[in-house]
Amino acid sequence: MALLKNVDQIFFQFINGSMSNAFFDWIMPIITEEDNWIIPMILFFIGLLFFSKKRGRIAVILLLIAVGLTDVLAAQIIKPWIGRLRPSHALIENINLLVSKGGKFGFVSNHAANMFSASVVLGYFFHKWKVYLFSGASIIAFSRVYVGVHYPGDVIVGGLFGYGVAWIIISAWVIIKMRELKRGRRWVWYEDKVLNDDSDSKVRTEKNTSA
Repeated sequence: MALLKNVDQIFFQFINGSMSNAFFDWIMPIITEEDNWIIPMILFFIGLLFFSKKRGRIAVILLLIAVGLTDVLAAQIIKPWIGRLRPSHALIENINLLVSKGGKFGFVSNHAANMFSASVVLGYFFHKWKVYLFSGASIIAFSRVYVGVHYPGDVIVGGLFGYGVAWIIISAWVIIKMRELKRGRRWVWYEDKVLNDDSDSKVRTEKNTSA
């Protein structure tokens, strides 16, 4: 455990210190500040709700469930349970702090957990977005380390945690979808292709590929 902490601090010093440059010092605080994303996120949700038909509406519901659950578990249970101080609180010297210190505890990163959780859900419904979603989540996770409020381990484990929570939510959705289709209930169907008698085989295929 001590070795992992030492490695984590070494990588933190590299990202927060050695990689420091004027451009990153300007752009990373903008990327990491969640208030800057409020308007884009509102517009994004409006687009999903009104222009992506039933697929978008179902995606929004599962997105809110997955991210909400991820955020609560990370902030209210994991952080106080682990109790690991953020570098902005633990390290007084040799830190390039570009934003406010943040809360006392930093493991796991809610930013990373929430973004990867959202990427899993949206990537499931919109396959073509996957590269952009996970790239964006990775950049935001990186920014948390660069600005000095998280160790690399905080964002790595946070990302994995968010991914896992979202995967469970999506798996539950697939099970519900299969059962509803077998009962002839079409409210779960959002594909452009018209549902036919071969839907059961399609659903079975989806279950195998979604995991």
